Amino acid sequence: MEYRQFKNSDLKISAITFGAWAIGGWMWGGADRNDALDAIDAAIDAGITTIDTAPVYGFGQSEEIVGQAIKGKRDKLQILTKYGLRWDGTKGQHFFRSTSNDGSPIEIYKFAGKESVIQECEFSLKNLGTDYIDLYQIHWSDPTTPIQEAMEAMDILIRQGKVRYAGVCNFDDQLVAETLKYHPIISDQVPYSMVKRDIENKLIPYCLKNNIGLQSSSKRNFNR
Repeated sequence: MEYRQFKNSDLKISAITFGAWAIGGWMWGGADRNDALDAIDAAIDAGITTIDTAPVYGFGQSEEIVGQAIKGKRDKLQILTKYGLRWDGTKGQHFFRSTSNDGSPIEIYKFAGKESVIQECEFSLKNLGTDYIDLYQIHWSDPTTPIQEAMEAMDILIRQGKVRYAGVCNFDDQLVAETLKYHPIISDQVPYSMVKRDIENKLIPYCLKNNIGLQSSSKRNFNR
């Protein structure tokens, strides 16, 4: 396994990350909990040290499974999770309609108000059974809330020791530049594949110039 360190940080991650969306059940059908735990164990045995999850992945279920899997191994792993997608209120921008794991209709909102971010962090820490998150990433930009407000929450959480580093997801170069006005970030997680290469035009050059690591949403990490 290759390991790569994000610039401007001491966070070193495995080049291949365990993506924990599917095990949460939401939109993917899920997996037997024991099978999911076995899969995480197999990934760790293969040298993967980085697990990427989010509260919206199964509305807490993915994080809970990850938390169960990392007991006794936490200090050897890097946990990446996210904030900014809510399903328990109507604040922010409506994103889309979906169904919960039990088939009930549900509405997803983009919302990254400061108090909401802090509340989400506590929710994730409890689910994961840990007292810190290695990389805390805004899942999608919230056009109803200034990015400065979300970054104020990051500053609080980092000073409290609950988050080590801040990151973003699905941000273009302009959103990354706006974010950097208010708080350092070390990564941007975005879609990238053989058939989706638009980030090569502006985002990759901008991030390389500013020492920001890029993670593809296929969970292949690159930081050159």
